[in-house]
Amino acid sequence: QLQLVESGGGLVQPGGSLRLSCTASGFTLENYAIGWFRQAPGKEREGVSCISRSAGSTKYVDSVKGRFTLSRDNAKNMVYLQMNSLKFDDTGVYYCAASYGPELPPLEWDEYDDWGQGTQVTVSS
Repeated sequence: QLQLVESGGGLVQPGGSLRLSCTASGFTLENYAIGWFRQAPGKEREGVSCISRSAGSTKYVDSVKGRFTLSRDNAKNMVYLQMNSLKFDDTGVYYCAASYGPELPPLEWDEYDDWGQGTQVTVSS
């Protein structure tokens, strides 16, 4: 079982940027598709973006298209979620997750096998 670790969350004003990172301890991330999910208080976990093992393909939920960019550096064993033009609705706990399945899995939580503990993103003025 992968131990995924997220970092980079914090408090940011609307319009600001954050970069979230995800890595794995003792495992090579390049063997897995990686997804990012978020959960706001009182809401269900929502798929935000995912990236294929080869980094050749990415997918985004409509609400973040044009603002978020998901990338991976397999040499560094890192996956990055660059978040720009942040909005109040982007607030939540962000989780990275690994999938053993398809090259580019759907953004559905049950398609992912291992999860990190999450990092809090708060967009507030």
